[in-house]
Amino acid sequence: MASAKQFRRIALSLDGTIEAPHFDRTAFKVKRIYATLAADGLTANLMLTPAEQALKCTVAPEAFCPVPNAWGQRGATTARLSALKVPELRHALKEAWRRALPHGR
Repeated sequence: MASAKQFRRIALSLDGTIEAPHFDRTAFKVKRIYATLAADGLTANLMLTPAEQALKCTVAPEAFCPVPNAWGQRGATTARLSALKVPELRHALKEAWRRALPHGR
């Protein structure tokens, strides 16, 4: 079971990541935001591709679901941290982080 503390540690270990407030959440970004952590620490939103989102939601529906709006249609995915093992969380965060890197990096 992953925790908000582990989420933060993994995200900040990814090269170039900074942490900043984002509305009622905490954002993690490089060139742009790739993940946000809910204030209660129970869920996080990850910016995945629609294909990555579809795969995760099919394979682990207890852990992943689309954000219920237009962002969700573009790949924004909610992860329930308590349903994830740390390696699964690390993999998902790395996928989101790669998408947010500046081109040519």
